[in-house]
Amino acid sequence: MTLTTYKWTTEHYHNAIDKGIFDGESVELLRGEIIIMSPERELHAYYNTEAGDYLRNLLGNKAKIRDAKPITLPNNSEPEPDIAIVKPLGKEYLKHHPYPEDIFWIIEFSQTTLNQDLGEKKDIYAQSGILEYWVVDLKNSQLKVFRDLKNNNYTSELTLTTGIINPLSFPQIIINVEQLMC
Repeated sequence: MTLTTYKWTTEHYHNAIDKGIFDGESVELLRGEIIIMSPERELHAYYNTEAGDYLRNLLGNKAKIRDAKPITLPNNSEPEPDIAIVKPLGKEYLKHHPYPEDIFWIIEFSQTTLNQDLGEKKDIYAQSGILEYWVVDLKNSQLKVFRDLKNNNYTSELTLTTGIINPLSFPQIIINVEQLMC
């Protein structure tokens, strides 16, 4: 007997959400599969909130900071990154979640999901054309920065524990790496 799993489309996923099928469940759609998200512990919630506030202050009205909100990607994926820095399109987001062309960069905070964030999610973001992806590794107090897309892969990886970084989309903005982790 051959087992076949059902692959969800983004449209079917939205219909299921509208019908309340996932009420009370924290899920996201990755490559057509519904993934149950890990519960958020205090450390993760704290750093995510602090980093979001820090970025809001730095970027002002240049970008919108979306905390744990869905983004719609072309490969039947609708992840909910910890922070998505997106174009400030206002009420346009009443019609749809941000698409790849609306996203400046994405940040994930990893305490228990490091393998997934550095593996499948990194691949999904690269294949979707997200220009920059950051992973804050909370266990090892380091920031991993992925850039330079070529053939749907990030070709540059930088690991930082201190110092500053300038996001590709806002080279004039100086972000203190330690501010994201302490």
